Amino acid sequence: MKHIGLLSDTHSHWDDRYARYFGSCDEIWHAGDIGTTSVADALARIAPLRAVYGNIDTLDIRREYPLVQRFMCEGVDVLMKHIGGYPGRYDRSVMQYLYPHMDGEGNQVPAPRLFISGHSHILKVMMDTRLGCLHINPGAAGLYGQQAVRTLVRFTIEGADIRNLEVIELG
Repeated sequence: MKHIGLLSDTHSHWDDRYARYFGSCDEIWHAGDIGTTSVADALARIAPLRAVYGNIDTLDIRREYPLVQRFMCEGVDVLMKHIGGYPGRYDRSVMQYLYPHMDGEGNQVPAPRLFISGHSHILKVMMDTRLGCLHINPGAAGLYGQQAVRTLVRFTIEGADIRNLEVIELG
């Protein structure tokens, strides 16, 4: 079982509540627009950090974190990309990763079970019934943007199950 803390769009802003809410997490995932390496480093001191870079991230962040991450967490196939859209309105840049396809060795790559994106600053948790994929956009945790409420997300992955999803409002 893994407890996951998820955030996006910090835009260089650090809030001590990240540590409070993610202190019990096994991993922290950042869905891009980190802003500075100091924010990434502070998150990594709380728990191991997985992250992707976003459109505002500079070369130092882009050297450290990829554009796209695809990985297994417990029994869940996870895809994370900053700009991705959401079910019914996916960004064209994510289609090649999101939909089932053949890899370079002729193996079938299925759709992920969990797709994480950021960018919109809008909290969304939606099931894509066509792909059998849960989509989570944790909203924005930083101060920059038009969001009325800053948000974080926590959840648990146990085997192949995604459970106990919790939205945390920072105000």
